[in-house]
Amino acid sequence: MTEELIQVENHQCLLSHVHQTLCRRENLLAEQFDLQVIPLKQQDAACGLQFLLRGPRSVRLGAVWAAEPNVLYFYDARGERFLKQQLATRFIEADAFCN
Repeated sequence: MTEELIQVENHQCLLSHVHQTLCRRENLLAEQFDLQVIPLKQQDAACGLQFLLRGPRSVRLGAVWAAEPNVLYFYDARGERFLKQQLATRFIEADAFCN
């Protein structure tokens, strides 16, 4: 598993980065598959985000952003973690995606 430090400027850059990273993992064309964002809550407080990409032939890829450590975890089609990325700055609030 690879660990990296990354810099993203805003929410849209984060979504694009996650989408591109997941699509690259399984050689999918990003414009053909949508990324679903699901807020994660603990005791009614937002604590992170789950990203889900459904590809062809029941392929499911995912990523989780954990708010407290400000880390992205990426999972392949087998459910195995293949990448961990520490975000350089904390600009994301999980509540921003809860609308």
